[in-house]
Amino acid sequence: MRYLTSGESHGPQLTTIIEGLPAGMPLLEDDINQALARRQKGYGRGRRMQIEKDTVQITGGVRHGYTLGSPVGLVVQNDDWKHWTKIMGQGPLDQDEMDEVKRKISRPRPGHADLNGALKYGHRDMRNVLERSSARETTVRVAAGSVAKKLLSLLGIEVVGHVVEIGGISSNKREYSTLEELRTITEESPVRCLDSEAGQKMMDAIDQAKNNGDSIGGIVEVIVEGMPAGVGSYVHYDRKLDAKLASAIISINAFKGVEFGIGFEAAKKPGSQVHDEIAWNEEEGYYRKTNRLGGLEGGMSTGMPIIVRGVMKPIPTLYKPLESVDIETKEPFTASIERSDSCAVPAAAVVAEHVIAWELAAAIVDQFYADRFDALKNTIEEQRAFAREF
Repeated sequence: MRYLTSGESHGPQLTTIIEGLPAGMPLLEDDINQALARRQKGYGRGRRMQIEKDTVQITGGVRHGYTLGSPVGLVVQNDDWKHWTKIMGQGPLDQDEMDEVKRKISRPRPGHADLNGALKYGHRDMRNVLERSSARETTVRVAAGSVAKKLLSLLGIEVVGHVVEIGGISSNKREYSTLEELRTITEESPVRCLDSEAGQKMMDAIDQAKNNGDSIGGIVEVIVEGMPAGVGSYVHYDRKLDAKLASAIISINAFKGVEFGIGFEAAKKPGSQVHDEIAWNEEEGYYRKTNRLGGLEGGMSTGMPIIVRGVMKPIPTLYKPLESVDIETKEPFTASIERSDSCAVPAAAVVAEHVIAWELAAAIVDQFYADRFDALKNTIEEQRAFAREF
């Protein structure tokens, strides 16, 4: 299962085509729109979220509410396109029009793809880079991930993302009775934090950063329950499930680190305090007494909850811009300012949730027979029963 995305931040639309979904899976536009609305929320978001009201149009691969097995096309219109039709239009411009509307960018912003992308493709106008490298592209990644989440949910697998740290302020409350409770509480928080007291401090830190023309980052966590044991591979390096999940997290704009379970804390502990002892009972079959490794061993799922955390750096677009160099004159300048958020960690938790969902769904579809959804569902139930009885 795979997908590609297309579109620029201020272009007419964002598009994705998903290939490999089983036929006969229920899918509605509303399943996707709910996820898109969640991505747009979160304390610290900028003015772009007031302009765009992201909704999806399914353009192929679905009929009467069910997937067909053919590629599924999804389109999200950019409402702001009407202000950028000449600047970002596909047709050529004459020199007078180009000078008037092109808004050429020759000053690369530190922390962005601007300069590296210009060097890669030879662009003298770095708007050609920043329009595509923008986090706006995560809109259709969430759309694709919401389709994957739908598939997982129908298979009894739930995925929830939330925020555990912003600007050095950590959540002290980490206990919840069910994933549904975690989802309900964090969705009511402006910063998607389980700890309301820490959440208020996070909002204060975001306000302070905004007043200072600065930005702050944080840590998000994704928890998955219901994943059957044995998904992934120990045989080939490129089929290890934890490797795919790590790659998905790092592929999100501004993410610089990832860990599973106790993660980097494992470096400070002896093996007896890192590895999870195995037990068995008639009801569950095999299970782990602890879950320090975050539901993954040997590149495969263990059947325990999968716990993934990602570190997001502060957004590099600052209203107190850092110094850069103009590629035309080679003279120092302060970097150009594009519309930005002071903190996007709460929204990034939603993105992380959906890229993780995608990789899990893709791993399941790639490993088990999945031309028909009903057959896939039966196969997953058989896999769970096998693990209990083995």
